[in-house]
Amino acid sequence: MSIETSALSAYLNELLIPGEFSDYGPNGLQIEGRQKIKKIAFAVSATKDSVQKAVEQKADALIVHHGLFWKFHGTRTLTGTFGKRVLPLVRNEINLFGYHLPLDANMVVGNAATLARKLGLSLLEPFGDYKGSPTGVKGIFTKPVKASELKAKLTEILNHEVIHSCPENAPDISTMGIITGGANGEWVQAQNQELDAYITGEISEHDWHEASEGGIHFFAGGHHATEQFGVQALMQKIKEDHSSLEVFYIDSKNPA
Repeated sequence: MSIETSALSAYLNELLIPGEFSDYGPNGLQIEGRQKIKKIAFAVSATKDSVQKAVEQKADALIVHHGLFWKFHGTRTLTGTFGKRVLPLVRNEINLFGYHLPLDANMVVGNAATLARKLGLSLLEPFGDYKGSPTGVKGIFTKPVKASELKAKLTEILNHEVIHSCPENAPDISTMGIITGGANGEWVQAQNQELDAYITGEISEHDWHEASEGGIHFFAGGHHATEQFGVQALMQKIKEDHSSLEVFYIDSKNPA
């Protein structure tokens, strides 16, 4: 059994609601390939490696969090490294779907919500504000946890080194906000909502100082590492709803 490209696109748009976000680039179908899809690859980013593996495993579609087209890149020619990402998809008629902020924020399969559940947070609510839209989640722990224990658990879940900016009096953690990826400056939103802690992927030098001085536990676990779970949750959701489709995940080595 297969699914029409248009039907898969409609399914993804209904689930992730991209129209509610003012994003850095287009969400949804970015490269149109064959019209019938039986096998879908999933990856965090549309890189040369993930594209090559999608081609090798004869995928009909590749669904990613980080697509190929971004406003900050401007107009680009299909040459060099960018061409090596785009042209194999076109030549092999592989559909490329990319969902950025919608996959960060989704309460069912989103990056932040999935990570929050792995950490044991409950009573999840939308968190963060990018041009009027939430981009993460916040929640509570049933019992306060020590920062050292949370750092160890987060390190194990992410399989990645975690940087922890710790307040001077180091209180235990009962509430936390999560915005995955490169939202290092958004710890201020956690502070404004009087949360105990904040998780994202990246941290800057000045944020390390300012967060600890401001009384917020700031955990940075890597951009790629904190955003690996949303696309995997989306893969499982699609498999549950469309059991006849073949799906597989392409892992990537990225320490950033």
